Amino acid sequence: MLLVGGFTLFLSGCFTSSDGERSMMSADDSAAANKTNPVATGYTFGTLVDLTADATDNPVAYIPPQCYTDPVSEQGVQNPCYACHTESKRPNYLNDTDVQVGYNFPETGLKNNWDNLFKDRTDDIANVSDQEIINYVREDNYFSDNGGIILAAKLNNLPKEWDRNKNGRWDGYIPDAYFSFDEQGFDVSPAGEYTGWRVFAYYPFLGTFMPTNGSTDDVMIRLPEAFRRNKDGEFDLLAYRINFAIVESLIKEKDIPIEKTDETLYGVDLDKNGTLSKATYIKYDWAPKENRMMSYVGQAKELLEQGDIHLAARLYPEGTEFLHTVRYLDVNNGKVVMARRMKEVRYSRKNSWRNYYQLRSIVNDEIKERHDFPWRTKVALGNMESGLTVAQGWTYQGFIEDDAGQLRPQTYEETYFCTGCHGYIGASNDTTISFFRKFDHGSFRNGWYHWLEKGLEGVADPMREDGRGEYAYYLEQNPSGNEFRDNKEVLNKFFNDDRSPKLQEFEKLSENIGHLLLPEPERALMLNKAYQVVVKEQSYKLGRDAIVKPVKTVHKSVEVEQNTGIKEILSYY
Repeated sequence: MLLVGGFTLFLSGCFTSSDGERSMMSADDSAAANKTNPVATGYTFGTLVDLTADATDNPVAYIPPQCYTDPVSEQGVQNPCYACHTESKRPNYLNDTDVQVGYNFPETGLKNNWDNLFKDRTDDIANVSDQEIINYVREDNYFSDNGGIILAAKLNNLPKEWDRNKNGRWDGYIPDAYFSFDEQGFDVSPAGEYTGWRVFAYYPFLGTFMPTNGSTDDVMIRLPEAFRRNKDGEFDLLAYRINFAIVESLIKEKDIPIEKTDETLYGVDLDKNGTLSKATYIKYDWAPKENRMMSYVGQAKELLEQGDIHLAARLYPEGTEFLHTVRYLDVNNGKVVMARRMKEVRYSRKNSWRNYYQLRSIVNDEIKERHDFPWRTKVALGNMESGLTVAQGWTYQGFIEDDAGQLRPQTYEETYFCTGCHGYIGASNDTTISFFRKFDHGSFRNGWYHWLEKGLEGVADPMREDGRGEYAYYLEQNPSGNEFRDNKEVLNKFFNDDRSPKLQEFEKLSENIGHLLLPEPERALMLNKAYQVVVKEQSYKLGRDAIVKPVKTVHKSVEVEQNTGIKEILSYY
């Protein structure tokens, strides 16, 4: 049990797993088999409006507002663009460095449709006291008082305003994570069962996802059921942990330490030493053309050998899911921490496999489309109920606050917003970013923990491939620390008036990324208030950033193939 930000969180309420656990529950937990998970009661709705239209007012909602930023200032040219748009790693063949130097938008995207960027929220913010916003962000809009998941109850008793195909049931994802994590990061339901979700800590992505720019977030990953079972089809937590290590090894293309494991249990030479013995790490050694292969364990191994699931570097197996919550900022004892209240719940699932050839063909088609038909916008297949599917085989779906602060499904347009970054930027890996940035073995709990258990303080600046600190390098290229170039708190903390760096502040950053990533309490509350205005307006289609005053560093429109002013191409890696 952990007390954070003024509320109690049961992060470690189910320490039932052990290194050698091979069954769903230990003997002491057998009584849990008779328990059921609570169903939320006493919940309320905000204003119910029809969310089911397959239409957009903004024809290019997949182009985020940050992409309209003007990188040129009186102090010179800054480059926040490289973080997303970079020379990619295979099998993401979309080397989109051209986006650093030019606004390569379709004609319908030349006008900036994100009108919330240009609104002044100071009067609205002034009408909300600090205590009011603190009380708001500490309210739980995910769980009801009896511990049930509110949104799940609503989706299982579907309002007609959310039922796109009018069949009386919700055909998309229904939230099933309980945020009750054991010592290995596995989520355990009130009934004592593993939900399959596993939480992990990671380096927040550069720019918008740094809490100093308005939001905190957390991410969980879940592999398909076959990855949680031995070859006899029985739940096997050790096999599940090993399969996670194998997936991490493939995504990061590096060896991953594991607990000492008897390889004869699974018939896989995990450390590639030529014998089935006791392995202490997963050896990354995947080169199919040289007949160097890797394998999952348990039932997943059987399915891999049958060709029913697949394995490749930098790709997740089909059936992989991610759950991502975006949250407000809370202040506890003068420190900024993750709030209980969720702004969004984002879900994705890999439905089908694409091999390297198919992924290259997708990019080739994208390049041809941009060249031959520059006026065309991206097509997003799907709808608000089943989610939107990108060409790489992933489906994305989201839930966001209604005007009363309760979570509701996103509209087609609000989810369309998500598809641009997932699959169409050079920095992504299999359309995702977070798991590649997971903390490595040797960090607290080897990276398998939730932020409310341990925050960002004391985490060193990670090294880029060129040996430079990643966040320090980002500040050197973009001194304000956000894509809009208007985070003055970061600018003033790390740079003098003449834009020369404050070396002592960069030294602090090298040992503690929280020094950069966490805003001051006063500003955190102001950003909460600014975002709450958007919630009350339900104006997400005009932008969902926490904007206090009109942003002056962003173009309201651009010309066809207009140059950004950036001359030097930079690499995210």
